[in-house]
Amino acid sequence: MEDGFGFFDLIWSMFWFFLLIAWFWVLISVVADIFRSRDLGGFAKAIWVMFVILIPWLGVLVYLIARGGKMEEHNREAVASMEKAQREYIMSVAGTGGGAGASTAEQLEKLATLKDKGVLTEEEFAAQKAKLLA
Repeated sequence: MEDGFGFFDLIWSMFWFFLLIAWFWVLISVVADIFRSRDLGGFAKAIWVMFVILIPWLGVLVYLIARGGKMEEHNREAVASMEKAQREYIMSVAGTGGGAGASTAEQLEKLATLKDKGVLTEEEFAAQKAKLLA
């Protein structure tokens, strides 16, 4: 009879640990989505938060069923907003202002300069170059 902590006990403990991490991830995502929802009023947000806090498993499950599509929509809006802000920042640093007066070659030169200075990563440079050449 073994009194120690065996291999399968370790695997079982890791499984529950990762399940707990996933639970906290979902819980934080739901609460964050509740607060960033523009289509919910203050009272509705308070009700959802109370529901999620008082009855967590049921609250999160009902929220995901009722508003899962809105969560995806909010995430898409946030990503689009970040991409737009990044594009505007790169254009302002490059001095192109949208490219109305600068040729594509000049814009590519400015982007290459930004990449060489370390302002842009290789991925950002490739993405902006593809946009310019499209």
